[in-house]
Amino acid sequence: MELLRYDHVDISYNGVPAIQDVSFTLEPGEILGIVGESGCGKSTLLKAAMGLLGDQGLVTRGDIWYKGLNLPDLPDKVRRTINGPELGMIFQNAGTSFCPIRTVGVQLYEALREHEAVSKAEFQDRALALLDKLGFSNGMRILQSYPFELSGGMQQRVGIAAAMLLQPSVLLADEPTSALDVSVQKQVLEEMLLVRKTFGTAIVLVSHNISLIGAMADRVLVLKGGKTIECGTVQQVLTSPQAAYTQALLAAVPRLRRG
Repeated sequence: MELLRYDHVDISYNGVPAIQDVSFTLEPGEILGIVGESGCGKSTLLKAAMGLLGDQGLVTRGDIWYKGLNLPDLPDKVRRTINGPELGMIFQNAGTSFCPIRTVGVQLYEALREHEAVSKAEFQDRALALLDKLGFSNGMRILQSYPFELSGGMQQRVGIAAAMLLQPSVLLADEPTSALDVSVQKQVLEEMLLVRKTFGTAIVLVSHNISLIGAMADRVLVLKGGKTIECGTVQQVLTSPQAAYTQALLAAVPRLRRG
């Protein structure tokens, strides 16, 4: 059963093609990695599903199906009922998606109230239970903190928690570790794997880091210049790449050598 399907999708900005004829599917509980160099259109694919292409961006051909709904055709009112409870998103720098002058708890409560009628007490119980599942040792401190009081890594982890508060079926992760140091990257990746294990969430993970994709994903799509170069299981694509571009990406991965 497919949760998400991109069917021959073209996307343009101000009439200039950014994505051309891209197709892929996402199954429940699956992690799909999308890899490619900067500017190849990886983030654009995720933004199209969320309706975040802006005034200049447009899906000019093809369909993006989610549970029988073609997302680009949906009116804004309907899309708002899907973004959050059905499709969650982790941004590249989660800290910038929070308001700096209001506490994390206030902002998470507002987001939840947009979709469900819950009291503050109910919200607090749910939020603390979620933070506990995701490995936060002091959830109440997180809820009472302002975003600027949290480190970059902690902000990113809270961004994952915020996306999971409504328990979406699909989590779209746009370069979630690119601004973090290696040790914090490991924490964030472990948390995303825990999300899949705990909630059965399917994840689309966008990254330019092919090693990260290899460590996390079940399948991988290689993108170059807005076009699909190769798509298959991680084992197929990363151990026996057919495309010269994929081979070049793999050859560019730094390796430690013993002298």
